[in-house]
This record gives sequence, C-alpha cells and structure tokens, in this order.
Amino acid sequence: MKISVTTYSYIQLINSGKITQLDCISKAKEMGFDAIEIESIHQHDGSSDKEYAKKLGEEAKKLNMPISNFTFGADFLNGSNKDIKKEIIRVKEMVDIAEILGAKSVRHDATFGYSKEVRKFHGFNDVLPIIADACRQVTEYAFTKGIKTMVENHGLFCQDSDRVEKLVNTVANENFGLLTDMGNFLCVDEDPAIAFGRVAPYAFYAHAKDFYVKSGMGPNPGEGFFESRNGNYLRGAIIGHGQVPIKHCLKALKQAGYDGYIGIEFEGMEDPILALKIGLANLRRYISEI
Repeated sequence: MKISVTTYSYIQLINSGKITQLDCISKAKEMGFDAIEIESIHQHDGSSDKEYAKKLGEEAKKLNMPISNFTFGADFLNGSNKDIKKEIIRVKEMVDIAEILGAKSVRHDATFGYSKEVRKFHGFNDVLPIIADACRQVTEYAFTKGIKTMVENHGLFCQDSDRVEKLVNTVANENFGLLTDMGNFLCVDEDPAIAFGRVAPYAFYAHAKDFYVKSGMGPNPGEGFFESRNGNYLRGAIIGHGQVPIKHCLKALKQAGYDGYIGIEFEGMEDPILALKIGLANLRRYISEI
C-alpha cells in the first residue's frame, strides 16, 4: 500500500494564504508522500477550474507525483436546485476535470438527504433507486474515460456501512465502488473496527483519518469539536493520536486484498505540517506491521 495525502489536509494553510493548492503538490513530495489527492479545485490566480486543473496536472507530472484521486461534492437529491438531471451533468463535467488532472478515480457524494420536513416519509431505502441510478449514469460516463467512480461513507444520510454497501450493490457496476474512510463511521456512531470491515471489500480508495471522541453524556468540550449524529463529540486528530483503530482498519483492507493508496485526511487543530509528518510516520509503521 502506498500513502497519499489529500490537499484538504492543508486547508488551514490554503485558507490563510500561506500556501496555494498548487503548492500542496511540492509540499507533499517534500514530506515524503507517494501521491497527492486533489480535493475540489481551489484556484488562487483567477483561473477557471479547467485551467487550474491543467496547472495542477502539469505540476504533478513535473514532480513525478501521481494524482491518486479527485474528490468533490455532489447531491443527487438536492444539488443543482433539486434538478437531478442537471446535477448529473455537473458531476460528469467534474469527471472531465479529473481527466485533465490525470486522475484515474473520483469520489463524489451521493446525497446529504432531504430536509427533516421532506424526509418524513422518505427513508434511505425510498431514495436508494434515485441516487443509485444517478451514480450509475456518472460511472458509465467515467468508464469511457478510464476513470473509476466512488462515493464515501460521508454526509450522515448516506454514511452508515449498511447504506453505502446497499448503494454499491444497487448500482452494480464494476466501475463503481467506495472510498472507505476509517474515521467517518464515528460521525454516525458506528464502531469503525466493525463497520470498516464490512465495506473494505468494496474499496477503490481509502482514507486514513483519526478522531478524538468524547461521550455525548459529558459536557460539551467546546471549540474544535463537533457532534456526531447521536450527540457524541468528535475532533480531528493526528493519525495514531485518536481513538480510530487505524491498524485494525488496515488489516481489514489487507484481508480484502486491497493494495491501493491510503490517503491521509487530517482535520485537526494542530499545525498541518507537523500533524502530517507525525501521521505519515505512524501510518507507514502500522502498514509495515500488518
């Protein structure tokens, strides 16, 4: 398994203007990562998305830094002003950007679910045919470009392990799979050690992510923490510092025959450079030990 890093891990530095998304490629190379994952397009110079994607792709090629994946948002129930056909077209256009980048896989979301008012009689199984059909149309298009597509256990409504498993098996296309995130199951209060093992066989890509976890029965720990679906408190952590069973998840991937990239996604409060340096060293050690 090779280790990548998503540009989202540097978002503190990008948002503060200390580095650009373009700079992330050389920074990741310098830090010893094997590849870079591009999260959305965050241009700093007034370029269009396609123009900036070309610059990112050229920089990655120049530095011999593979672009392991392209990640962006989507919502096949609410996106594009709730026009599913337009949202499918928009997501296909993002696949075109992945092609410009030189990425061989993309992760788009499926949906964040209806609002509480609309959702009253619309559970996951009710909307599954809708989002599965949209995912199928996108992956059929991406296949013509040699690009695989995925959804992630992300966004609460389409995040539980049984739901993303159902989605993959309903789409039923060899070009469609999962980006399996080791930490995200905690957002829906699932035990990652159990949930991750369930979805590992469907993995096209994986995120290593760690969280500090505090019970929702205790006091709100304040700034930096957010609440899970059931009210537990989570905060992003350096890989190995939190409560996510990273090594257990790696074992599940190995048992499933996965040999692709593991992308570190850091969401904590610490300095990203220090956090990624420690996280990379820890993750390399864990991989060597399984």
